[in-house]
Amino acid sequence: MTVDDTPERRHEISSDPARLDADRIHHWLSTDAYWAVGRTREHQDRAIAGSLNFGAYDVVTGEQVAYARVVTDHASFAWLCDVYVDREARGSGLGTRIVTAVRDHLAPLGVRRILLATNDAHGVYAKTGFEPLADPDMWMALKLG
Repeated sequence: MTVDDTPERRHEISSDPARLDADRIHHWLSTDAYWAVGRTREHQDRAIAGSLNFGAYDVVTGEQVAYARVVTDHASFAWLCDVYVDREARGSGLGTRIVTAVRDHLAPLGVRRILLATNDAHGVYAKTGFEPLADPDMWMALKLG
């Protein structure tokens, strides 16, 4: 757990699943995230249940203001996905801070590679060390739906 002491707002980042606001997460992703628009609540609940989840919370109100999900074996590989910062909390660096918390949580486990896909947030991820694939020709994907 980390606390952001910026003067504009203070946020606590936690991987405690009991703190997640599943209603809010579903609303954010299913209505405002280009990669998940229309995602059902049941689909989102299964994704949360099968993943390592991070929330950022306003320390004054306790309200969840950001979310990140990681699909991982907790040993060698992770896929970072569903990173979302509430529109009112954007611009404060919170996206970078939650991604940093994910990276710092996974590093001691021996995870060697964290992958992600983004259409528009390359700069946020670059601040935490992400770079384009060095050899994209070796990667493949199987799209099922």
